Amino acid sequence: MMKIDILTLFPEMFSNLEHSIVGRARDNGKVQIDFHNFRDNATNTQKHVDDYPYGGGQGMLLMPQPIFDTMDKIPHENARVILLDPAGRKFDQKFAEELSEEDHLVFICGHYEGYDERIKTLVTDEVSLGDFVLTGGEVATSVIIDATVRLIPEVLGKAVSHEEDSFSSGLLEYPQYTRPETYRDMKVPDVLMSGHHENIRKWRIKESLKKTLARRPDLLETYDFSEEEKIMLAEIKSEL
Repeated sequence: MMKIDILTLFPEMFSNLEHSIVGRARDNGKVQIDFHNFRDNATNTQKHVDDYPYGGGQGMLLMPQPIFDTMDKIPHENARVILLDPAGRKFDQKFAEELSEEDHLVFICGHYEGYDERIKTLVTDEVSLGDFVLTGGEVATSVIIDATVRLIPEVLGKAVSHEEDSFSSGLLEYPQYTRPETYRDMKVPDVLMSGHHENIRKWRIKESLKKTLARRPDLLETYDFSEEEKIMLAEIKSEL
């Protein structure tokens, strides 16, 4: 079972983790998630967790004391301790796969303008969702947990369910269809109705390559092509 501890001022923002795949994983004992409001460990009379930065500047910074004292109460010797920070490593599917193999994750959710730099001595990973700024780390933490927990073995219904997801294979996922066969004059591609598994397999590979080339060509720069995929990509480019 994976253990996840979350340091946050707003545990109520994580109600989404009670539902869907993560909720079922918690119910089935695949993951345990505990919340720690570090304001509870603030030692000043007003229970403040932030203060003005030395040297002046805009905004408020999280103080080290409430964070350190909260961490002292959480056994985390072998944990990956993740700080949500715009300057951190960009989160992606590869990182989610990496985290899914851990036994214990600890997330520190910041708020206000930033952190006292000394808090980072507690951290193993500084992580960012992208080149934008959120009000706090709670939303980003929810995203990372969702992307990670679904990769834990037996969390999804089928072991291969996540392997064909966009980014898991290195390519964007091929188009998919379900009933009805025709809807508002839009018809399911004939190949998917043919029952010919080899033709379907080839169609899906080619469509993944086509979508990736059109929408995320940067992914192809590092993708490890098979000989079959090289031929298909050349065909796609010749058709443009």
